[in-house]
Amino acid sequence: MDIVVQLLSTVFSPVVGKAFFVIFQYEVLFVMVAAGAFGLFVGATPGLTATMATALLIPVTFFMDPVPAIAAIVACEAMAIFAGDIPGALIRIPGTPASAAYVDEAHAMTRKGLAETALGTNLVCSVLGGLFGTVVLVSMAPSLAEFALNFSSFEYFWLACLGLSCAAMLATDAPLKGLVSLFLGLFISTMGLGIIAGFPRFTFGVNELLGGVDFIAAMIGMFAISEILRYAAATMAAPRPPQQRIGSLFKGLGRILYKYKVNLLRSSMMGTVIGILPGAGGDIAAWVTFATSRKLSKEPEKWGTGHVEGLVDASASNNAALGGAWVPALVFGIPGDSVTAIAIGVLYMKGLTPGPTIFLHQPEQIYGVFIAFFLANLLLLPLGFAAIRASSQILRVPRHILMPVILVFCVVGAFAINNTVFGVTVMLVLGAIAYVMEENGYPIAPAILGIVLGPLLEDNFITSMIKADGHLLGFFERPISAALGVVTLIVWMIPLVLFVRSRSRPAAA
Repeated sequence: MDIVVQLLSTVFSPVVGKAFFVIFQYEVLFVMVAAGAFGLFVGATPGLTATMATALLIPVTFFMDPVPAIAAIVACEAMAIFAGDIPGALIRIPGTPASAAYVDEAHAMTRKGLAETALGTNLVCSVLGGLFGTVVLVSMAPSLAEFALNFSSFEYFWLACLGLSCAAMLATDAPLKGLVSLFLGLFISTMGLGIIAGFPRFTFGVNELLGGVDFIAAMIGMFAISEILRYAAATMAAPRPPQQRIGSLFKGLGRILYKYKVNLLRSSMMGTVIGILPGAGGDIAAWVTFATSRKLSKEPEKWGTGHVEGLVDASASNNAALGGAWVPALVFGIPGDSVTAIAIGVLYMKGLTPGPTIFLHQPEQIYGVFIAFFLANLLLLPLGFAAIRASSQILRVPRHILMPVILVFCVVGAFAINNTVFGVTVMLVLGAIAYVMEENGYPIAPAILGIVLGPLLEDNFITSMIKADGHLLGFFERPISAALGVVTLIVWMIPLVLFVRSRSRPAAA
């Protein structure tokens, strides 16, 4: 080990050599593997998110040195984000919010007997996207964080509008029904106390609704409970996926990656940039890149039937966003998402103050964190492979046994959010609504997107209107805000222009 440290110190710098020595200790490697396995279990359980997995690790980190503690958080988060793809592909129940964007496409591949292709793509693209985000974190952290700090409420408003525009892209077959679903999600997001006056809105006299509708409970209900209701209401046995086992995960993957190499690079870049924006995170990155991929696809007719292209984009972006979220966290002490907010608390607890000076006073600690990022993403490959092979046994379980077990997990997950029965009630009600919607051709994804981005949209709109003294032109006075606004308006105008052109052609003929 001493020889390796000396070599790295010679090639790079003494700081890198010391950081390498700090990470490659048996105790640190064991902690990362254990935290990664824990993250895989939590992420694959519907209702238990990467944030929850990280929060549960905090008591354990009390007894660790700074670098092992952060390394455990990084490993747990990377594994949990990917693990949500496993139940999403196998049984159409996303384990984490980031997996909800492409759960229908992944499960459609499983129904076609391509579960190993879907999960293999998820795994490898997650690793590649995570490595890309880490490279950006290491090489461009200060400059990218400075750019992200230029975003005010005006820019975030347009960013939320762009995200909501994804709803139209996700529902190209029935755009009107997609908009109805989106507005339902936005309506649900307004429940609770108003942002400015604090006046109860749409609570219907239910005190528990004053805090709003929790997104996790909504996601579990609209995906998992609706699927259980669909099975229960079926007059005949629900068709099982034709594939009863997971074969070679990496068969044909080289051809897929080569074919969609541009998608992989584009989504990794987008995911990293979205991750850098405080409060955005991998969930929004997955939705935006999946919708962008569908809009720019050269094979639009294959979408919705089990097409791997969207999985390449979304899997790469949500893991790339993890590295991006640590850019403002380390450089300015501003959390990029909920996990980095927890990690900043751990850093302070360990005597490490996030900010520009940390690179000067404790560089070996920061470079140790960087190495932990690379190692965590590389560990995802073998640990994720093992998790997929173990989870493939789900396909062998009879559905009349599997569905009650899933229901129990859903109830536990919804209850664990706030330790109240109300979360279970929200889950069941929205599950019934989602079942009725899907039975009548209304997609669920836009509603979920509306619930996610609704608070961000409303909060930043009201804040911006106060800053601009009620003048809408204030949204176009800042350069970045003006650019985002113009792009958003163009995106909104494209469907209208296409509609007018399609109506004018018969008349001209």
